[in-house]
Amino acid sequence: MDRKYVLTSLGYAIVGLLLGIYMAASQDHGQYVTHAHIMLLGFVVSFVYAALYRIWLNGYSSKLVSIQYLAHQVGTLVLLVGLFCLYGGLIAEEVLGPIMGVFSILVLLGMILMKVIFIKASKSA
Repeated sequence: MDRKYVLTSLGYAIVGLLLGIYMAASQDHGQYVTHAHIMLLGFVVSFVYAALYRIWLNGYSSKLVSIQYLAHQVGTLVLLVGLFCLYGGLIAEEVLGPIMGVFSILVLLGMILMKVIFIKASKSA
């Protein structure tokens, strides 16, 4: 799972950096919130999860591992697309707000699951 998270995090980093370069070149910083979320939630949090799996959870196997990965990735991706659409003026906040709220909670669920996995793995070690 650590490799999966590293590859995913690096993908987010590339997208975030491309958006940052575009904003700098165009001098339009309207997507700075989206850029920040891509870099922090997509790149940094995914990379931290990779480190957790590599250092402390190496070899730990549970159905929760796949559920946690999917919760984080699906939640993050929908949230980031929603932010891009919101700050790009493509879809109204009234429409996106509830959707982004649900998927923010999914990202939170992924974080809670990571803590549960970590506690379970610590007890079995």
